[in-house]
Amino acid sequence: MSKPRIKTYDRIVEESLVLFNEHGERSITTNHIAAHLGISPGNLYYHFRNKEEIVHQIFQLYRRFITERLAVPQHRSMEVTDLVNYLETAFEAMWRFRFMFYDLPGLMARNPQLQTDYQQFVHSELTDILEGHFREFIRLGLLRMSLDDIAPVSVNIWLVVKFWFAFEQTARPKAPITEASGHRGVRQVLALLKPYVTPEFLPAFHALQERHPAS
Repeated sequence: MSKPRIKTYDRIVEESLVLFNEHGERSITTNHIAAHLGISPGNLYYHFRNKEEIVHQIFQLYRRFITERLAVPQHRSMEVTDLVNYLETAFEAMWRFRFMFYDLPGLMARNPQLQTDYQQFVHSELTDILEGHFREFIRLGLLRMSLDDIAPVSVNIWLVVKFWFAFEQTARPKAPITEASGHRGVRQVLALLKPYVTPEFLPAFHALQERHPAS
């Protein structure tokens, strides 16, 4: 049985993401996208009025990816390995949608709807997800920290994840961004968490760190 054809709307979103990641959002126009897809500009405008609508739809994909993949499990208890799995997922999301974070302030300045939805996502959904993770890891005994520390540590982790690939580009300007870049990012976040790890879980924590070599 042949695979169902991807709808033009979805193809526009998927291929625009590829083009934005490879060349940067500002250098890609709707004409570039249409030519890349082999469709007329009119066909593209039938689905999206402008490039900002495409970018906003890509953000919705990112939002769903984060909220679904980072959700606290409902039908089982969290485990120590979930800590690194969540971090790997966060860096995977940043890599998959990396164009958004190379110039996020400029992107939002050109896209008021994106700015509104992004701020709402960060200050409600993402905050709830991160704080939910911390409360579970504290309950498991993996981390020992006061509830007052959860919010600032969550912000520190988000800052590292959000800007990691941009940092890698400036710190290693001649080196391509690779899987190793994500490993270094995970290890950096683990370093932020290490002071809060309880002694009984330190061996397991060190084993998790070894999954992500420093170089």
